[in-house]
Formats: sequence, structure tokens, C-alpha cells
Amino acid sequence: MPELPLPSSNRGIAVVSLGVSFVALGLKYAAYATSGSIALYADALETIINVVAAAGGLWALSVAELPADTNHPYGHHKAEYLSAVAEGALVVVTAFVIGDEAVHGWLHPNPPKAPWLGLGLNALATVVNLAWGLIMLRVGQKRRSPALVAGGQHVLSDVWTGVALVVGVTLIPLTGWVRLDAILAGLLSINVLRVGWEVMRESVAGLMDEAPEPETMDEIRAIIAANGKGAIEAHDIRTRIVGAVTFLEFHLVVPGTMSVNTAHDICDRIEAALRASMGSTLVHIHVEPDTHAKREGIVFWKGPAEACPAPDALPDTGAHA
Repeated sequence: MPELPLPSSNRGIAVVSLGVSFVALGLKYAAYATSGSIALYADALETIINVVAAAGGLWALSVAELPADTNHPYGHHKAEYLSAVAEGALVVVTAFVIGDEAVHGWLHPNPPKAPWLGLGLNALATVVNLAWGLIMLRVGQKRRSPALVAGGQHVLSDVWTGVALVVGVTLIPLTGWVRLDAILAGLLSINVLRVGWEVMRESVAGLMDEAPEPETMDEIRAIIAANGKGAIEAHDIRTRIVGAVTFLEFHLVVPGTMSVNTAHDICDRIEAALRASMGSTLVHIHVEPDTHAKREGIVFWKGPAEACPAPDALPDTGAHA
């Protein structure tokens, strides 16, 4: 299947997402207006938050793409996490508003009017969200953008609730159970609350520089191990991922008699391999003499430092991590 001609920048993706959110909102409001269903009204209310979140994501991505400056020497990438936290908070507020509507609908049940037309419009909005949510999630994961991933997850959560609502609201005229409308709105409120909590939790973890997944750390260690020939060991490896940028630092122990040029070449080789695999990566390597060896972390050479072979004399056998 050919790739869709998507914008090359994350900001461009956010602009398209905002447009899709307005389309879905129009369809879902029309679904509620024609049916009078509380559940479909709750779904339209959630979609308003999608529009607000898409606008916030557009702002965050616009800020995140700004180059580093004197006030922000490490860039503006964390703006994406701020947007995701705000989106999560809005979703939680929406969950309580929907819950209030569900309680009102239970206490004052009112059968939907023209439910089939409303269901058709809501189903069309669900298809639109499904297509765009999958695209956002795929692109966000590929570009390692928290704002796009959070937006994609939010849109997809709207899809699953849309499917459940279509099935549930279909049962109202078939069974004659009017309070089912309020129950569906209540279930939607619980699901929205869950999604908002997950988005906030993941975003706060990013703001707090939580360590990446073990698989990512294993990949980093493997790259250092495969490209550190000539050094003795690499230890105190620390990393954090901010948006699409990986910040990485570690200590590289080399023989005390090694020239600065040779140690610099080893660092360059490791940095180039990390960037080739990890994408945008800022690497800080603190070079130390063999007297600072800890014999832990990634060990390239276990013998005496004075006998450590030169980088071009070592076979490609890897290191002992």
C-alpha cells in the first residue's frame, strides 16, 4: 500500500489533525442534533476536547521544532510533554462532565428521536477517526513525537467508544430500554477518564526524565560495545529521551598513554553509530585514563592497560557487556 503524502514536519501533521477533528466534531454534533441521544451528545462533547487538544498539539509542536537558543540550549522538545499533560487534564475534566450528563439522563430518561440517522452520522465520524488515529500513531512512533502519539491514542480511544456507542444506541429502539442511553454515556465517561489518566501519566514520566525502556538501553549498550574498540571500558551510562531527541552520556576509559587524537576517533565512531541507529542524539562522552577503570559496565579489554591493542589491531568480536 503506498504511503499517504503526509506533511514532512510534525507541525504539518498537527494542522491536518486539527482539520480532521473539526470534521469529526461536525458529524458527531449532527448525530446528536438529529437523534437527541445523551450517549451521542457525550461522544460529541468528547470530540470538542479533541479539537482543543489538536490545537494545543499544534502549538506544542510549533514550539518543539524551534532551534536551540541561549535561553533553551537543549532545545524546546519538552513543549510536547506539556501539551500532552494539558490534553490529559482536559480529557479528565470531560469525563466528569459526561458523567454528570449520564446521571441526568438516568434520572430523566428520554427516548432518542430518529436514532438511525444519528447512528449513521456517528459511524461515519468513527471511520474518519479510525483512519486518522492509526496514521497519527504510526507517524508519532516513527518520529518519536509524544504529542503525536498522545493525539493518536486519544483519537483511537474515540474510535472504540464510537463503535460501542453505535452498537449500544442501536439496541435502544430494538429493546425499548430508554435508560440504556444513560448507561452508555456513563461507560463512555469511565473510558475517557482512563485514557486521560494514561496520557497524563506517560507525559509526566517524560517531563521527569524517566529512564527509557530496557530494550532501548540494551540497544544503546550493544551499539557502544560494537564500536568501542581500542577503549578499556564504558561505564555510568545514562540516557533520557525528550521527544524525538535522545540525550546520552557515559564515561569511556582508555589507556593512559593513548593520544588525544586516537581517543577522539573512538568517541566519533561511537557517536556516529548511535546517531545512525537512534536518530537525533546528543552524546556526551567523558574520557578517563585507565586508573579510573571500574571493571563494570561495558568492558572492552580485561588485560593490563599497557597491553590494550590499538583500535585498528582489534578484531570485530564485540565487547563483554
